[in-house]
Amino acid sequence: MLPQEDPDQSASSPATPVKGGKPLRIGLMGRLRAYFLAGILVTAPVAITLYLAWAVINLIDTAVSQLLPAQYNPENYLPFSVPGLGVVIVIVALTLTGALTAGVIGRLVVRAGEAVLARMPVVRSVYGATKQILETVLANQSSAFREVVLVEYPRRGIWTLGFITGHTQGEVQDLTVDDVVNVFIPTTPNPTSGFLLFVPRSDLHVLEMTVEEGIKMVVSGGIVTPPDRRPAAARRATVEERSRAPETVE
Repeated sequence: MLPQEDPDQSASSPATPVKGGKPLRIGLMGRLRAYFLAGILVTAPVAITLYLAWAVINLIDTAVSQLLPAQYNPENYLPFSVPGLGVVIVIVALTLTGALTAGVIGRLVVRAGEAVLARMPVVRSVYGATKQILETVLANQSSAFREVVLVEYPRRGIWTLGFITGHTQGEVQDLTVDDVVNVFIPTTPNPTSGFLLFVPRSDLHVLEMTVEEGIKMVVSGGIVTPPDRRPAAARRATVEERSRAPETVE
């Protein structure tokens, strides 16, 4: 007769990889490799963030310092450079510009400048498009890039992430029967380029993930996957529907 295993003992003791009847042990090189990878995981995000922030600040400082007259540049009088000076000057200049344009004289100056730009053939198109995009994105009531959706693209059975940029209006909506929305499909790993699709709202699946999480997933190529925040009942319904799919096909 074969010896009977104790079910309680087999269930409580996890399987341990063994070699020659002895448990495996991680060697010195394995531990050093694990510590090295852990160090990369801890320091790499901080180092990359600091480097990008320093690069942006240095770029702004270099551009602003070239525009400042020599007598007004404090770096010419100090024995050291002042990092972030250009950023401060840009913030102050933008704030003062906004304050000046809020008055009557400022509005007249802006209208006169826009009238001059409207007479330039190429410049007026670039200026008009840029102004309209910024006004739409920066408006408080703007719904652009507020929802992440799942859409079948480029064909049925293949899904991709998209971002709703607004409700379709004008001639495009008038020529379609369904309620159509503007969906921006970004590319990986550069999310600033992509495709604009006009998709019926009934063909979209709105996801619970935030826009930031969706962008991280696109940039990482799917390596960074946000957690499923749907209720447990909705997740069970999805699993049941997926399990019934093969029976329906048969």
